Amino acid sequence: MNAAARKIQRIFLTLTLGNTLAASFIWGINTLFLLDAGLSNLEAFAANAFFTAGMVLFEVPTGVIADGWGRRVSFLLGTATLAISTYLYYLLWQFSAPFWWWAVVSVLLGLGFTFFSGAVEAWLVDALRFSGYEGGLETVLGRGLMVSGVAMLAGSVAGGVIAQATDLGVPFLLRVGVLLVMFAVAFWLMRDVGFTPERSAHPLHATRAVLDASIENGLKNPPVRYVMLAAPFSAGVGIYVFYALQPYLLELFGDPGAYSVAGLAAAIVAGAQVLGGWLAPRIRRLVGRRTTVLILSSVVSSLLLVVLGFTRIFWVALALLALWALVSSAGTPVRQAYLNDMIASKQRATVLSFDSLMGSSGGVVVQPLLGRAADVYGYPVSLAIAGVIELIAAPFLLASRRQHPAADRANTSTAADSAQS
Repeated sequence: MNAAARKIQRIFLTLTLGNTLAASFIWGINTLFLLDAGLSNLEAFAANAFFTAGMVLFEVPTGVIADGWGRRVSFLLGTATLAISTYLYYLLWQFSAPFWWWAVVSVLLGLGFTFFSGAVEAWLVDALRFSGYEGGLETVLGRGLMVSGVAMLAGSVAGGVIAQATDLGVPFLLRVGVLLVMFAVAFWLMRDVGFTPERSAHPLHATRAVLDASIENGLKNPPVRYVMLAAPFSAGVGIYVFYALQPYLLELFGDPGAYSVAGLAAAIVAGAQVLGGWLAPRIRRLVGRRTTVLILSSVVSSLLLVVLGFTRIFWVALALLALWALVSSAGTPVRQAYLNDMIASKQRATVLSFDSLMGSSGGVVVQPLLGRAADVYGYPVSLAIAGVIELIAAPFLLASRRQHPAADRANTSTAADSAQS
């Protein structure tokens, strides 16, 4: 990695660190926060579903901004939008607002995250290629996951401890403050490199063009299509499990006010992310095909969730949670690299955003469904059902493997653009 590539990596890791730290202040206590505001399990997970619905609605329009106005502009808009909507969440909690207000603000939170999805990863890959980096993407993306895990570890533990020492609203205010700092950092450091925005005078036409490009380069590309079709099941389950574990672990622990325990659950996931990010490039060197890693990750994750659903011992549940998070995290950089090596630069942010849209669409359906299962049958049964749903992703990943794309065996980040030249 040359000096220019190292600089790009440093900026990427800095942005990842700050944004994940900001977001993670509430990750350990978000479900408890919603329940404390007077929402039922169904309403709490329905609010999360509206968040993912916001991501579905706005992925394509914000993709227009990322490709048409620049990835830097998209990042700055995302930081500002997320800060404002997080503060509104705090106000809803203070005033015990009715459910539909939570639904509206949750959609705005989803909007904030869509400015990030696709744009940051596309910025990184294009800038690395422009700088002359020819190494495997798993290495840099794995480091990003490790930094994200460290930030999540610090933020989730701090959020849980601070909530227990003060109240459930303070971590949300901390998130707002850090996001404002990250806006200033990104404004100073981030520049679009290796990519020239193509602005359109007609936003609706541009949105249609982005959607068409997403379908043409995503769903109409068989190996990419099958990876995207797996996303609703794996991503939808992942979101639910992460938030359901907060009240579930408190239930096993026996103290509903021990918010630091909920933070501990998020911290374990964070630690697993660090280890998973470190393992990903090493596993990749041992395994010839990326899809092998993805399929095994999906199958083992689903089995762990089923076992977790039958666990009644707190410390055993924590161990299973750590294994589930580790297996899922180790597959994440491999999946990112696999997709990026099948996408050309001009459509990178677009297709990555569309992939995020596919995952979010699963969350819209899966979260309220499993939330209702938790209301009726309890959290253990809902987690076991989540494991069964996760398993549905495996056949799609196997179908992608059967297309024999060059990216499945690629060790460098040049496959997609070489095919375009």
